[in-house]
Amino acid sequence: MLLASVNLNKRLGASGARANLAAWLREHGVKIVLAQEPFKPADRTPPALGGFVCAGGDGHLAAWVSEDLAPPAVSSLAPWVQRVELEWLVVLHVHLDAYGGASRAAQLAELAAMTTAEKGRPLLVCGDFNLAPRAADGLFGEETSTFTTEAERQALQQLTRVASLVDTTADEGPAFTFERIFNGKPSRFRCDLALLSDHLTATTTVIADASVRNGPAAFTDHSALLIDLPLTLQAAQLDDVLFALSEVTGDGPAAQARREYQPHKTAMSRQAPSPASRAVTEHLTGPLGVRSVLDHGCGRGTDVAHYHSAGLEAEGFDPHDDFGWPRPERTGFDLVTSMFVLNVLPDPWQRIQALKDVASFARPGGHVVVVTRSPEEIAKAAADGGWTAHHDGFWSSQSKGTFQRGIDPGEITALARRAGLVPAAGAPVLTLPGVCHAVLTKPEA
Repeated sequence: MLLASVNLNKRLGASGARANLAAWLREHGVKIVLAQEPFKPADRTPPALGGFVCAGGDGHLAAWVSEDLAPPAVSSLAPWVQRVELEWLVVLHVHLDAYGGASRAAQLAELAAMTTAEKGRPLLVCGDFNLAPRAADGLFGEETSTFTTEAERQALQQLTRVASLVDTTADEGPAFTFERIFNGKPSRFRCDLALLSDHLTATTTVIADASVRNGPAAFTDHSALLIDLPLTLQAAQLDDVLFALSEVTGDGPAAQARREYQPHKTAMSRQAPSPASRAVTEHLTGPLGVRSVLDHGCGRGTDVAHYHSAGLEAEGFDPHDDFGWPRPERTGFDLVTSMFVLNVLPDPWQRIQALKDVASFARPGGHVVVVTRSPEEIAKAAADGGWTAHHDGFWSSQSKGTFQRGIDPGEITALARRAGLVPAAGAPVLTLPGVCHAVLTKPEA
């Protein structure tokens, strides 16, 4: 799903700029537009944008969504920051003070508090920050600009550190997003930024497009950020007809949007323990001194029986009531296993929440083992089965409501850090062909 973030410098009210913007949006297939300074603040009604519906905002910050999609929840947290909820992703859409460094530093501190309030939810913080993150990102003539203060840069670094955000366009070098002539000298800045949760960078592409400020088709003086996110948004409801054909047939985007996820339907009926659980008892429980284990998301419980047979004090838990494994009353397990659970959850926020729940059952200093299907295995299964792309993975069965995504060890670890877990130093490596895993620990208090 393609999102565009751009400072329009109050030009959306002009028909020529609006037509150029609409043509650019169609050319790239943009579905969400986040605009800073879209029109004059005194104008009360947002200008119409062909093919889009205004989801909320004003002349400082506004959001538009493609008319074929359900509008997202949009709220104003302050005049300079807008919160946009896109399925599992929260976007903080910003336009920081254009005139005062002290004001920008204070706003960045507020942003850090806002991200903390999201309690680990996947985040995109984007917009016009009106600062150069690094000295090389701001030049006046051929010299380093003094417009951005060191206090601002420190506040930005604190924001990215607290929220585990990545400045997605930093590696491109000083690709300036704003250029003007002041006092006869060129002023150049990379000030339009997209800060993204670190575990999303592998599945998200961010490009700064300078064409929107150059040539006859230009509609602003800032580069636009094109952010391709692993999101599938719900289709708009067709209120202007009695019923849609997709509602009769059960096909199409409207029906898919209503379909509930049913991850429990991926649980296998096993006569023997899984290779992953056998690897745990063969290579981990002894070296780690494990006496008690909880299989979190145990399905029908075959692996719980295996842990019992290995002489461990074992319990199981599965949130699907029909499996008959209610939530344990105790916590403080030496080891909590999560076998092939993360890869059937349809978005990163649910995976983080699941890992937080896993971590709550481990004792301080205890361990967590997470096993997932590998990206290569899922890619092959999706190609062979003709699976439909959904969010960052696939519907493995749309009729059943089941989802699959391959998750590599790096992504497991990045998600686990959001749940307060860290890689276990010196833990044995499991031999598990065709799957991925991570051995983690819950730090001592």
